Amino acid sequence: MSSSGQARATARAGAVAVLTALVGALLPTAAAHAEDRTVQGGRLDWGIKSSFQSYVTGPIAQGSSTLQGGAATVGGSQFRFHSAKGSYDPDTGAFSAGFSGGVHFLGHKKGGSYELDLTISRPTVKISGGSGTLYADMVSKEKGTGKVTTNAQVPLASLGMSGVNMKGGSGPIALNNLPATLTSQGAKAFAGYYTAGTELDRVSLSTDLAAKPSGSGKQSKKPAPKPAKSSEAGKKETKAGRIEDAAVDWGVRRTFREYVTGSIAQGEWKLSAGAQDGGALFRFPEGEGTYDKKKQTLDADFAGTVRFTGEHGLDLALSKVAVKVKDGKGTLFANVESKGDGGGKGVTLKKAPLITFAAKGLKPKDGLVSLTEVPSKLTADGSKAFGGMYKAGSAMDPLSLAVALDADAKLPALPDLGSSASPSPQPKKAAGPKTENAADSSDSSSPALPIGVGAGVAVLLAAAVTFGVLRKRRGADRT
Repeated sequence: MSSSGQARATARAGAVAVLTALVGALLPTAAAHAEDRTVQGGRLDWGIKSSFQSYVTGPIAQGSSTLQGGAATVGGSQFRFHSAKGSYDPDTGAFSAGFSGGVHFLGHKKGGSYELDLTISRPTVKISGGSGTLYADMVSKEKGTGKVTTNAQVPLASLGMSGVNMKGGSGPIALNNLPATLTSQGAKAFAGYYTAGTELDRVSLSTDLAAKPSGSGKQSKKPAPKPAKSSEAGKKETKAGRIEDAAVDWGVRRTFREYVTGSIAQGEWKLSAGAQDGGALFRFPEGEGTYDKKKQTLDADFAGTVRFTGEHGLDLALSKVAVKVKDGKGTLFANVESKGDGGGKGVTLKKAPLITFAAKGLKPKDGLVSLTEVPSKLTADGSKAFGGMYKAGSAMDPLSLAVALDADAKLPALPDLGSSASPSPQPKKAAGPKTENAADSSDSSSPALPIGVGAGVAVLLAAAVTFGVLRKRRGADRT
């Protein structure tokens, strides 16, 4: 073999060796990214059908919609469901996420009941093989007959997945503006108000991902046992009436929150001093005080401040929240500092009774005293706090209360909205959902090719180009 032929053979062998080494190095990386994931935390935003909402609250049905299970509102016509749980397979793109919360629609009141009575809750999105479906629990009163039907996880809507690649995701999964079409089963569960094939509002969701535990899926390490004195101390504190921990959840009023962030006030709220935002509610934590099991009385003070600000002079702060329960009736107190809305006179109140609520049967269970989403009404002082925007006796948001009487009792978790407060934009695709920012297409929050494999492919391409150029040069030299 000539010297030039030997050189070409050596070059080819070297290039093949480089390619083989690169592929071998990249394959384990790809396998690591393909590990199954657990969906843990996130939210789904969906207006169900905006025209239906308008119909329910309009002059014909003269009804309303109420939120359940921590569901919230976003913008003018979307409902936000929370605390996603499910699974995701990066290899196949199979995805399943169930969300908490619900919406109850009422309309066409006749006597003491409503002809329109529909509840949609616990929406679940399942995607497999390039198709997606939204399921939900449905309780509906059939139009015309009044027959009430309850169905769990009805395949309510088909989701348009054109242009969406679900494979290879490694970070939070974000899907924006997915088209939704009512199914035949969904039309039946929707009490006959719409026919199959009707276009519903588009669906957006974002969920966090966590690696599945290795082995059988159970934690290999058991949590360390608590000292034996802990329970005994809790029992002594219960007898003494001392509270171990407590929290009160209250969203103030849904329409007020919508007014603050809407087109008129164009404002916001900020939390401080330990207050927490649960989407549709504010949590005032670190409760301290006393509880009397025999008399079923409670006197507790909580941490946290929420301040609403906006246009037209809106500036209202609620702080030093306290709750008292006696004779089956509860009252929530707070310090109020308002600068007045719309040029009105400001208000300053100290430990003012803002709302009242029913609190019968305030008995402990497993070391925890609790009330869940009980209705509340505004007091006269509460009306002053809101500058007369709402009259005394007006319905305010429901209230939830949890009081731990021993160290082992755990307070209910807040709604888990995930790591992102708003949907992450997706890469632009000709036939896919609309995007907000094409520049973010490489973000790990979108279901895209893992960055390790993508970078490796670039290196492989560079090596292939080098090999091709080398061959071309050798051919030219030989000619």
